[in-house]
Amino acid sequence: MSVGASSGFVSEKRTLSNLLAGRVAKRAKQDDGQRLQEAAIQLLEQQQDLCALLREVGSPDPCNILHAQNGEQKQAESARISSAMAGSLLVCELRRQASQLAVPVTVLAVKMVLERLMEVTETEEVKDEEDKRRGLLTSSQRVQLRVLLESCKDLLSQGALCPKLLWQEYRRDQRLPKLEVVYHLHVYNVLTLKYILESDEGARLWLVSQLKALCSWTPPQVEGDETKQVQQKVLSTVVGVLVGTGFELSNEPAATDRRIPLLCCSVLDNMLFWLLDTVEKSLTLQTAGAGAELWIQIFDASLCGVSASADALQRFFTHSLTQTLTYKPRLTVSDAITLQNEWTFAKASQLMTLLFRKLAVIFSMEQLLSHLQQILETHEVNWKHVLCFLSTLLVYNPCAQPSLRELLSRLLSSAFEGYDLESMITAFLLARQGALEGAAIFSSYSDWFKMSFGGGSGYHATSKKSLVFLLKFLSDLVPFEPPQYLKVHILHPPYVPVKHRNLLMEYVSLAKTRLADLKESVEDMGLYEDVSAAGGASVQCHAVQDVEKALSLFESTGRISATVMEASIFRRPYFLSRFLPALLTPRVLPVKADTRMSFIEALKKADKIPAAQYSSYVESCHKQRRQECSTVCLDTNDDPLEVLKIQLQEFTGLLVGQNNGDMSAQLSRISHTLSVIFPCRPDELIGQSVLKLHINTAQSPELHIKVVNMILRNFCQCMLDASRANPPNKQNMWASRFVSALIGNKQLLSGLIHRLWDLFHNQGTSLSAAHLLGLAAFMVHLQASMSHGPLVQLVPPILPKPVPVGEALSCALVCSTHTNMLLCVRLCVAAVCYGMCRGDSLPQQQQQDYILNSLYKKLTYLIPRLLPEARRAPITAGGPVGDYQEENLPSLWSTATDTNSTWRKTAWHLWRHPAFYQLGLIPQYQLSFSEWLANELRVRRGEDALSDPERQEYQQWACLELFLSRPEEQGGCGGDMKTLCSHMLNAIMDQHLSHQSLEKLDHRVSETGTCLPDVLSRVQELVYEMEVTELSSSRRSRADVCDFLFELVSERCSSSGSASISAELSLQHTLNTWNRVLLALPPVLFIKIKTEGGRTTLECNKLIEHINQHQRKACSPAGLLPCHLIAHLLRGVLCASARCGRSAEEVNKAWSQISLRCPLLLVSTVHWWERLSPVLLSLWTRLCDGEPLPEQLQLLADCQNWACSLEKGPSPVPAATPLLLAASLHRAWRGHGSDSQAFSAALNTLRPERGVQHRQVLVFLLFLSVNNYLSALLYPQEENHQRTRTFCTELLSVLVDSADWLLVFKSNGQSVYQSVTMVTSDQFTRMMPWAFYSLLLQQSAELQQRAVCCPGFLHTAVLCYISLMQLFLEGHTLPPTTERSDNQMEPFQILSDAKQFLLRAISQTSPAALSSSQFRQLESQCADLDPEVAAALSVHLDPHSLSPEMDFL
Repeated sequence: MSVGASSGFVSEKRTLSNLLAGRVAKRAKQDDGQRLQEAAIQLLEQQQDLCALLREVGSPDPCNILHAQNGEQKQAESARISSAMAGSLLVCELRRQASQLAVPVTVLAVKMVLERLMEVTETEEVKDEEDKRRGLLTSSQRVQLRVLLESCKDLLSQGALCPKLLWQEYRRDQRLPKLEVVYHLHVYNVLTLKYILESDEGARLWLVSQLKALCSWTPPQVEGDETKQVQQKVLSTVVGVLVGTGFELSNEPAATDRRIPLLCCSVLDNMLFWLLDTVEKSLTLQTAGAGAELWIQIFDASLCGVSASADALQRFFTHSLTQTLTYKPRLTVSDAITLQNEWTFAKASQLMTLLFRKLAVIFSMEQLLSHLQQILETHEVNWKHVLCFLSTLLVYNPCAQPSLRELLSRLLSSAFEGYDLESMITAFLLARQGALEGAAIFSSYSDWFKMSFGGGSGYHATSKKSLVFLLKFLSDLVPFEPPQYLKVHILHPPYVPVKHRNLLMEYVSLAKTRLADLKESVEDMGLYEDVSAAGGASVQCHAVQDVEKALSLFESTGRISATVMEASIFRRPYFLSRFLPALLTPRVLPVKADTRMSFIEALKKADKIPAAQYSSYVESCHKQRRQECSTVCLDTNDDPLEVLKIQLQEFTGLLVGQNNGDMSAQLSRISHTLSVIFPCRPDELIGQSVLKLHINTAQSPELHIKVVNMILRNFCQCMLDASRANPPNKQNMWASRFVSALIGNKQLLSGLIHRLWDLFHNQGTSLSAAHLLGLAAFMVHLQASMSHGPLVQLVPPILPKPVPVGEALSCALVCSTHTNMLLCVRLCVAAVCYGMCRGDSLPQQQQQDYILNSLYKKLTYLIPRLLPEARRAPITAGGPVGDYQEENLPSLWSTATDTNSTWRKTAWHLWRHPAFYQLGLIPQYQLSFSEWLANELRVRRGEDALSDPERQEYQQWACLELFLSRPEEQGGCGGDMKTLCSHMLNAIMDQHLSHQSLEKLDHRVSETGTCLPDVLSRVQELVYEMEVTELSSSRRSRADVCDFLFELVSERCSSSGSASISAELSLQHTLNTWNRVLLALPPVLFIKIKTEGGRTTLECNKLIEHINQHQRKACSPAGLLPCHLIAHLLRGVLCASARCGRSAEEVNKAWSQISLRCPLLLVSTVHWWERLSPVLLSLWTRLCDGEPLPEQLQLLADCQNWACSLEKGPSPVPAATPLLLAASLHRAWRGHGSDSQAFSAALNTLRPERGVQHRQVLVFLLFLSVNNYLSALLYPQEENHQRTRTFCTELLSVLVDSADWLLVFKSNGQSVYQSVTMVTSDQFTRMMPWAFYSLLLQQSAELQQRAVCCPGFLHTAVLCYISLMQLFLEGHTLPPTTERSDNQMEPFQILSDAKQFLLRAISQTSPAALSSSQFRQLESQCADLDPEVAAALSVHLDPHSLSPEMDFL
């Protein structure tokens, strides 16, 4: 090629790139280099424009060899050649022109680079206003700039470019550099940012403005992520250099060395202040724009760590945190106290909390709080930032709570050691801030204040000076305190010794005055108020809480609490205007009075409710009842339901990333929203340790029900999502925190518990497997979170006392039908599997919080019942638990969550798991035999999962194989058959209590029978086995079985021995059930057979004792045992006698003993003899081969015949006891209806003057007739009152002249008639004085006069009158009835008429009728009860005229 070009060459001018590209295709030869260089020089001499040359070298032309795509090898080879040659050519040309112009090469190079740089950065045409504010280069500009900087690197490497001169020229005209240009100069090592900062005096100003502009600029969406990445890289690189330069420690203390670090710090501070100002003006990310958030993202160790060491980065974060907490400290301490409620995490700016999280991420909690304490001690702080920072730490870091407690302790110790007010106020502000975040985050302010100052060991209790310091401090706060804190200080005052009490009273007076100024005086404080740190509850809400607490106390004690009574007197304005309106809220009154109705009636009787207010309440309730329906309306402006829905969805999305901090923050927002939906309830209610669970009615408004359903659905969805990724023991603590955030609101907690009960008890069949899984996990976490929280009381009270929430909800899982059993076992399997897996890594005690023992026991009951193979493979350890358990717990959970797995497979897997076995070794997880029996007796036979033969097989396995051999300390029977039988009999007798509970739970329980017949069959089998075993023993005695049975029932009856009506009803239930058991067992078991001296005899002591002590009290009618019971016992006597050598003789001895010691059995046998005799005669014939009936039994028949024959005329009296004769007469005459003439004729044959025996027969007969008379008074429908009164009158007319008849009415007298009192019940014995006067007052005047003249009458009459008075005083009177005859007296007339009759009798009685001791006894007893009668005795019966001989009678 020649320098002179042809015309063709000139017209088609070829560039340097064309020339180079045309030769790269060929392999270069050694001699080509010389020729090529010469040609290039000639070409350059013709083209003198260096900028054009530089542009050409850096042109991104597709044909440029730098961009040619002719293969990877050719591309790399071409790049090496072109780069070296282009750089060489440029330098040569620069030097040539510089020599011609007589200027340095570097000056010419700088001029050339700057011109090209301006050309690159300004070539794009500005199209609109948005492009003018563009913070970054376009993509094409960025490519050209990079190529230019590559050329600059070549110039630098050959010494042809001076960076310092380049920057000086660049900034000569005060040109504002683009930040991306500076970034590229730094990255390509042409001009480092550190050098620019050192050499440019105005760097701080333009760098800050450029950083703000770049942060505030948002890349267009069409440019994609590339521009955003460049923006992030520019910012992170610049910040990294600033941090590395500004915070690296330098060993040289020169002033110039410190200038640059200070400059870097100043730039970073300016950006931080810009950020804080932006945050202050906005509350959300949207209103602030992306600029502030983008700068916050710079605070990241991974972004800044390239240019800065770890120490420098930590110093930067510490500095930034300090600057943030001390920025613009305009707010005073008094402002902080007043406005603190508005600075909670939920109300704070999200940008601010995001900044705090970024700044805190590289520090430990101890470091953060220690630094916070240092800042508070040495700086003026921005209290809003400080308190929001503390809230952020508490919400995002579970370990912050104990660290904060330690800090508060240090601050208080420091405050009282040096009486430092700053430490004191700091401690109070920090404690209140923690309390504002709720119970799940930090303890309430009231708890902290009580713990710190409520006891004698508090910080202030060391001296009077400390006490004065505390009270002075609290007094200084009063003008600025929100009312809730003043209430805490008044309700829970600091501990003060008695001698300094006046100091506390001064503060209390000041605080009450301040409350009055705030229109929240002490009168508006609740009676049982617990002021939580959140505060804000209205006065009306306090009143509602007071009513709930007062009702709870009234229900448990039966009395109006002293607090309410005191409030009605000393706090009357609050009581009348707040408490009573909250109590008297109109409602539809229940048919049966509930606790609220009873409480209102009690207050009305105590004259605590104004009559007009009570009448208005009753009328409003009637109006409410007349309305067909009532709805709960709730007016909200912001639709909190939608807000909660969005927040819950966002929480579900956060589970994927498992960021604990983000989840805690979201839960805090959810908790805040719930506090809006469930207002009027503080976070904690001190004193409300019991939640009521109404099992039959839903009391929540519709909105609350929707919220509860939304929460439960969201939790189930979260549980499914989390379980797909990890088993419970590999998940974070999201579920625990979720539930903990809910239970702080007692109203919400109550709604959740009610909804869970409804789902488990009423809608279990509609729940899918996913629902059961989620609800089981929720129930587990609810129990774990409330392990030390309030208990739950079921209403109606199915359980005797409040129980933990898990046990209360498990009561909803009844196991009475096949359907219920399937639901129960599925839910329990899911809950226990989840609890075992969730608590796997925890200590044993905490692990047990996650496994509900009530659900575990249900599984140990249901799995063997529904899976017969589980009976053949009981729970065994199966080897070491450690590694096996760790390995198989996830697989156990995967089985539970597998949609293709059945409940049988999962239950079988769980049953055989070693961890399940290990739980069974812990006492509280062991199912006792009594609990098993209670469950079994609740099963409905008609709807059981097992058929009758299957149920028999299962029950026999459980009794004889499972529980009989199990040790007693593990809930078994220790191999003792009597213990086994005792448990079964007790369970049967307790069944009526269980039946009542079942009816409260399920009203259908009475439609189908329970498994009581099956359990009775098992008892029969066991007793028969005991009998056979003991008969075959060497002792040949069955005394143990007889004694065991009677001792068992005696113990049961004695346990309800009080005189209350409930105790009497309980005794009747027990005896009725026992009689059913007794009739199901062989009768011979109840007669003891003794063998002494080779002779076998009968002993009936236990039977007699049982009838006298227990059966007598429950007879209906009184004084008469049931026929079937008598027949069963007498069959036992006859069967037992057949095993003796002389059967008839043993029967006679036994019956003689019964006649003497058990009059009730004797009288009842006589009464039922017509029905008993065929049965007993047939049995005796079978037993004794036709032997005649024993004499004593034959005597019964003879007495019956004699009694029936008396109406025909006198007949020989059988040789029987007077009581037997009287009982026979009583039975015969009652059977003759109203034949009074026959009755009178028979009495004439038994005149008392004819002999002692006749008189005793008539007296016994009078007792039996009076017993019938009392029965007619108490139970008119069972007896003919007129007839029994006639019989008694006839007997009185015969016996009235004899003193023996009076002994019938003296229950404590010693006579031959004493034994007859064992015929009737104690109630009837107490009513004898009533019968005495009721009969006498209805007799003729003649008969009454004869009675008064009877010896000993006055003594008996006065004693009966005293007893009658006591009956009235104790309320044991006859119930009024509308079916009384004309001659029958009303109960209230008896006492007045009796008194008048007694006064007449006293006036008509001779003074010698009483001994002096009798007179003194009667006078002293009447003096208190009726002084008038006592005076009559003194007046008419002069003690000096009393017969002295009578004292010896």
